[in-house]
Amino acid sequence: MDKGTTVAAARSPMQLMMGTESVVESEENTSTLRAAETFLRLVSIGLCVSALTLMLKNSQDNEYGSVSYTDFGAFRYLVHANGICAGYSLLSAVIVALPRPSTMPRAWTFFLLDQVLTYIVLAAGAVSTEVLYLAENGDTATTWSSACGSFGRFCHKVTTSIAITFVAVVCYVVLSLISSYKLFSKYDAPASTPTTTIDVAAFHG
Repeated sequence: MDKGTTVAAARSPMQLMMGTESVVESEENTSTLRAAETFLRLVSIGLCVSALTLMLKNSQDNEYGSVSYTDFGAFRYLVHANGICAGYSLLSAVIVALPRPSTMPRAWTFFLLDQVLTYIVLAAGAVSTEVLYLAENGDTATTWSSACGSFGRFCHKVTTSIAITFVAVVCYVVLSLISSYKLFSKYDAPASTPTTTIDVAAFHG
């Protein structure tokens, strides 16, 4: 028997064992990542539903008048954005929880939708924060006085709803990172370009 054949035969069981361990480790990592992603999507459902419920029930009547979230376009947008986020989170959590192989179209779909939902909810929280700031502090340039002094309970609920919305944003930032990893890990690393040496002729005088 040839010496090279003997060495190859001796190393084959070790290589097979290492390959098996690599497959098992990869499956464990995939299972852990799936569990973490499902958990984050379920958490975001609760956060979004809590934020929109607080805002939907937010109104106040007193001797100064009445105010409701429907009086502000930013707060209506916050409700709609959280509703869309909650629905998408529920649907995506069900899909992710199923132990099916992730295909390239599926990975691209989750990557794009997670990015879009992140920016939608972030925009809702940002614009609502701006309106809340004006309600808290007023605007002297436009002689707009503070409203939260007269409608403190309304502003408190708005603040809580916005805070919950930003926690949901954090969850979706992490989900966007996970979906990015799952997508781009499917692509092979670029092949290294072999270096070439150029011989330069030396001329002697």
